[in-house]
Amino acid sequence: MMSSHNELFGIQTSQIELFEDVAKPLVDDLIHCKNGLLFTYGVTGSGKTFTMTGSPGEGGLLPRSLDMLFNSIGPLQAKRFVFRTDDKNGMEIQGQVDALLERQKRESNQQSTVPKTPQKPDPEFADMISPEEACKCEGVDEDSCYSVFVSYIEIYNNYIYDLLEDAPIDPIRPKPPQSKILREDQNHNMYVSGCTEVEVKSTEEAFEVFWRGQKKRRIADTQLNRESSRSHSVFIVKLAQAPLDADGDHILQDKNQVTVSQLCLVDLAGSERTSRTKAEGSRLREAGNINQSLMTLRTCIEVLRENQMCGTNRMVPYRDSKVTHLFKNYFDGEGKVRMVVCVNPKADDYEETMLVMRFAELTQEVEVARPVDRPICSLAAGRRHRNQAFRDELSRRQEERPGGSNNTEDGSVLNQLLDSLPALPACELVDPTDEQILPRLIEVLERRHRIRQMITEQYTRTANTLKSMLQEFDGHLVAKENFIQEQRGKLGEKDKIMFNQKNEMDRLEKKSKMLEYKIDILQKTTNIYEGDKRSLQQELESREQRLQRELSERKRMEARMQGMVSDTKHQWEKECERRVNAKQLEMQNKLWVKDEKLKQLKAIVSESNNNKPQRNSREKDQPRAPEKRSRSPLPTTGTPIRPHHRRSHSAGGQRWVDHKPLSNLDLDTVMQPIIPNAIKVSAASEKALSKCHKYVLTHQELASDGEIQTKLIKGDVFRTRGGGQAVQFTDIETLRQECPTVSSRKRRSSGDGSGQYNGNKMDWNDRENRVSCPHYCPSLIHLG
Repeated sequence: MMSSHNELFGIQTSQIELFEDVAKPLVDDLIHCKNGLLFTYGVTGSGKTFTMTGSPGEGGLLPRSLDMLFNSIGPLQAKRFVFRTDDKNGMEIQGQVDALLERQKRESNQQSTVPKTPQKPDPEFADMISPEEACKCEGVDEDSCYSVFVSYIEIYNNYIYDLLEDAPIDPIRPKPPQSKILREDQNHNMYVSGCTEVEVKSTEEAFEVFWRGQKKRRIADTQLNRESSRSHSVFIVKLAQAPLDADGDHILQDKNQVTVSQLCLVDLAGSERTSRTKAEGSRLREAGNINQSLMTLRTCIEVLRENQMCGTNRMVPYRDSKVTHLFKNYFDGEGKVRMVVCVNPKADDYEETMLVMRFAELTQEVEVARPVDRPICSLAAGRRHRNQAFRDELSRRQEERPGGSNNTEDGSVLNQLLDSLPALPACELVDPTDEQILPRLIEVLERRHRIRQMITEQYTRTANTLKSMLQEFDGHLVAKENFIQEQRGKLGEKDKIMFNQKNEMDRLEKKSKMLEYKIDILQKTTNIYEGDKRSLQQELESREQRLQRELSERKRMEARMQGMVSDTKHQWEKECERRVNAKQLEMQNKLWVKDEKLKQLKAIVSESNNNKPQRNSREKDQPRAPEKRSRSPLPTTGTPIRPHHRRSHSAGGQRWVDHKPLSNLDLDTVMQPIIPNAIKVSAASEKALSKCHKYVLTHQELASDGEIQTKLIKGDVFRTRGGGQAVQFTDIETLRQECPTVSSRKRRSSGDGSGQYNGNKMDWNDRENRVSCPHYCPSLIHLG
């Protein structure tokens, strides 16, 4: 049974206090034919070995358990070799003669594996346990004989080695120790096959065997512990007991009446991280096997807990490690299992300590138990005590009897019988023919003979009477013993029924607890679902409210958008109406301009018809203009005909509006557009245009070759019907600079290089281009 009882022991806890609470109940169960398992678990360097073994003055759990065991059964132990182990984890009983012969044989053999009991107690062990701290078990069966066998093994790299095996030492070619294997006996209990089991008769002898095996245990120096255990050690204490016979003198020669119980004291190797221990090579392999076996132990406990709490039937992986495989029966319920978790309060061991504490918390929730059947002895109790009282009384009477123990009758009784016989007469014979003395002597002897026969007959009758009374008494005693035996059988049956009922009650109680636990889990799950349901309902309500708000907001937006659409539509209708009116006004102005120009054209045509001879003579004197300039196609839009491009077009008495934006740069060139009698403005205005007839705009932009070119955009100013001023662009002149090495495909300025043409007062510097595109469409600018 894995107990769910847990206790917390602080730093000030003494070894005796820890033993009283942890190991003492296990030793008590061992004497009462129950198995037990006690192991220490923790991080390396946390004090597991000290807790198990102790130190001089502070004995650990192991020496105190041995001391309590021998204090309880000391006077009740059988002689050595009366109990003998077989090779199948069983126990046999030998007779007194066979045991005596084997004792003599072992004592004569110098290579005996059984150590002799020391005459004086071991001083190191004597210092471990003080006489005041000695304790013993109560309720020991005095009608049984006991014998203690100990064995000591270690599990290293998942192999089992016998620490008490006396292997022959070969100094030339030393052989490594042979590993042992695990087997299963007829009762399905696991045991180490071929393991040495030593019979011990005292605490000192048992502790001496323990130290002999402790010297062979593997320890090593690591970064975390100077003497770190590299293996799991298991010290097994096996107690064999058998009842005495009816006389209470010898052990009952019945193998079925022998009961064997054992207590395993396990010192597990500490769990460690190789990154902290800096282990390499074999130490790294050892640490890996240690951690793997501890992980298997945790896995088995977790599966047991799951099977218990959830009602599942998962297979527990006992065979994955030798530790769990060896103690499989304990975890299945054949004995108590107690664990001492050792904790080191070092900050560096925090993570490992937390894993150890989680495992300890997990183990206290596991509880598995099975009934233990003990052989029922039909003999009366108190046999040893009665036999001892009989022996004491017999010894006392033999000491009080005169003549020693060889006399068969009491002297006083013999004297009384001799005194009751007739006295012999004086029988001094002088003459063989004396007839007085001889008849008298014969008469006395005959009388004595008759008295003797009478005494013999009376003795015989009394003996027969006593024998019959004894037989009758024996018959009554046998009948009473049979009745008692029958009542004991009935009581045993009742006990079995009660035990089964108790087990059934425990099972039902566990089932009830498990159902309560499931109900609690379901209740918690229901609460969680109800909370989720409420939160989802709240979220749904909030989303519905938000949806309603969004719908209302959408309706308001739709109404607002409809209003905005209607307003925008109304505005666009007004704007379209305004633009249509403006376009109609513009078209009317264009029609008026066309009418004016047609009138001028008619006037010019009529004037040319009148002055035709004079014009022809003039044409003869002047060179004919290029065909492309005189035959420019008229625009199809009905705009006025653009006059021919002439450099003197800017000269004359007409006034100009010279528009130069403030963003223009001063290029500091030789040729600069200079217009005399011009109004210079930085922005076009109706006031300036009303005073002039021509308009020129100086515009600068970046050419394709990276140089800044200047464009002069020229136009005519005329008055509109609405009373404002309009500009119609008619010509563009371009000024730009280029490198002299580049061949010029453009027309250079004519004349003497002064930049004047036909008396024009506008100067040009560097190079000039005049744009004359036949598809140029004049534009109008309306001001006012």
